[in-house]
Amino acid sequence: MGLDDAATKPHEALAAHLAAKLGDVDALIRARMASRHAPRIPEVTAHLVEAGGKRLRPMLTLAAADLCGYAGDHDVRLAATVEFIHTATLLHDDVVDESASRRGRPTANLLWDNKSSVLVGDYLFARAFQLMVETESLRVLDILSDAAATIAEGEVLQLSTARDLATTEALYLQVVRGKTAALFSAATQVGGVIAGAPERRIAALHDYGDALGIAFQIVDDLLDYQGDAKSTGKNVGDDFRERKVTLPVIRAMAQADEGERAFWRRTIEKGDQQDGDLDRALDILHARGALDATRAAAIAWVAEARGALGVLPAHPVRDMLDHLADYVFARLT
Repeated sequence: MGLDDAATKPHEALAAHLAAKLGDVDALIRARMASRHAPRIPEVTAHLVEAGGKRLRPMLTLAAADLCGYAGDHDVRLAATVEFIHTATLLHDDVVDESASRRGRPTANLLWDNKSSVLVGDYLFARAFQLMVETESLRVLDILSDAAATIAEGEVLQLSTARDLATTEALYLQVVRGKTAALFSAATQVGGVIAGAPERRIAALHDYGDALGIAFQIVDDLLDYQGDAKSTGKNVGDDFRERKVTLPVIRAMAQADEGERAFWRRTIEKGDQQDGDLDRALDILHARGALDATRAAAIAWVAEARGALGVLPAHPVRDMLDHLADYVFARLT
């Protein structure tokens, strides 16, 4: 996409620009994940929070507030809120998916147990709501509480569509908007709200986060079939082995002949997977152009995110957010 070396990792440029605020966010996260009565809470939380994630979502909140000229400290509280919500959902997701690794490390449910993961996730949700209230903004509370509910709805919808080859692209997009994009769009939107930005700019920030989140998840689903375990933190084919119906499979099913439909029904719907099935799945995905079609969808959503930024004022942070949209897709290269 024509990115030079300096722009291939724009999340690092954004992190450097926001370094002081991010330090405050990390300090607040450490302080609020403490518990006087249950030492397992900070143990479990620290395992995930300190696992080397990019802090992308809290950076979006800080960046949006900075772009809109905010000079207070509520952006730090909201960034920590967003990270707590994200971490809570990861703890719950790993239990639901029965995952054994995340970001190349054992999951909390594997190291401790499912009960600890669920309850610590609940604790982090409670902490997130405490931080929201401290901003004394009813609108912020409305946006983030709605996002939390939407995330839960998205996860439940994903359960109901799991292993169902009749899942449409529209339904897939609804799941993605719920489980991933909702927090991206809320993260950017509240940054503008806390800064008192004009409604047009707040709407643009929401639209940027929404499109960025959708592109991010589509790329994640594509990386599952053509990524590198060292960089993605998961093995190629994990979604196939877990029988998840993601966009590459949906696109392949749309072009499948009867033999290929039988293959997908056996491996995804019935769960009868044999040696060599992943290789055959990859062959079908390539032959039917499903991976290229999924890549094109990701590019389109990246363009949508970049287009939303046009409403926002000229600012170095706006340029960083523009490059960040490119980087979401550049993870494929």
